[in-house]
Amino acid sequence: MKTKNEIKRIGVFTSGGDAPGMNACIRAVVRTALFYDKKVTGICRGYQGMIDDEFEKLNSRSVSNIIQRGGTILKTARCEEFKTPEGRKKAYDNLVKNEIDAIVAIGGDGTFTGAWEFMKDYNIPFVGVPGTIDNDLFGTDYTIGFDTATNTAVEAIDKIRDTASAHNRLFFIEVMGRNSGAIAIRAAIAAGAEAMMIPEQPITVEELIAIIAKGEKNQKSSSMIVVAEGGKSNKSLHEIVEEIKKKFPQYDPKMAILGHTQRGGSPSCFDRILSSRLGVGAVEALLNSKSGVMVGLVNDKILYTNFDRAIHIDPSVDEEIIRISKILAM
Repeated sequence: MKTKNEIKRIGVFTSGGDAPGMNACIRAVVRTALFYDKKVTGICRGYQGMIDDEFEKLNSRSVSNIIQRGGTILKTARCEEFKTPEGRKKAYDNLVKNEIDAIVAIGGDGTFTGAWEFMKDYNIPFVGVPGTIDNDLFGTDYTIGFDTATNTAVEAIDKIRDTASAHNRLFFIEVMGRNSGAIAIRAAIAAGAEAMMIPEQPITVEELIAIIAKGEKNQKSSSMIVVAEGGKSNKSLHEIVEEIKKKFPQYDPKMAILGHTQRGGSPSCFDRILSSRLGVGAVEALLNSKSGVMVGLVNDKILYTNFDRAIHIDPSVDEEIIRISKILAM
């Protein structure tokens, strides 16, 4: 493992889906490395750029005025070639060519899986930073972009409720999260939704009908159901809406898929601070001879989790917050 004095230049890249706050993290990595008299190189387009030799030297001014920007100045891409030994060999040769001694990888489980496989063959230390709106990584209470994405979803649901109330409508609102219901859970509570459909605790259409019927009995003029991407079981959102429409035609059920609006936009204050703390923690981990770990925030403290655990252990769902949502959805 390389020591603090052996590390002269640190590489940084973003990979997988973009998340608000990635730029703030890049900024933190660059300026922390410079603070410790290390040089920094940005690797554009993640592992694909590593293979294609897309490297850019960075300084303090390179990351000025980006903390408030969504997306990622280093771009991102998914790379099938990196999954092959030949692809990883090309990446290694380019890292050596560009004199990179250690790497900060900002992304999700796919990013860390790539780093884990790479480290089995080559002696270049990696530290990961959890950058994904899904909040689905073990070893951190929050991932970069999750807070902003949730705020975006809540703002959209608030606006949809105005229409739902005006027209006595039932809305199904699909939020992102892949196989995680984290965005759906918090957005449902914050927006006062009547129910949510999440992969961690799936409900049947029959159970959903019972919830809506209860709301109708309580003389609700409109209802909002928040649906996680992976919370629909084996039916599409359209199929679910059609079934509910047959049972409650008076509500004129509609669906809204928020989609990639949740990925964009200026990061929230929370995400900017989280990104900054994790970026500093990643560089300091490398300089303290840590490798193969993800930096995370647990109980407001910086902690490190081995890639293998971060990738393969599913974070537990917050049972208390689900209990609260059921109490409040009357």
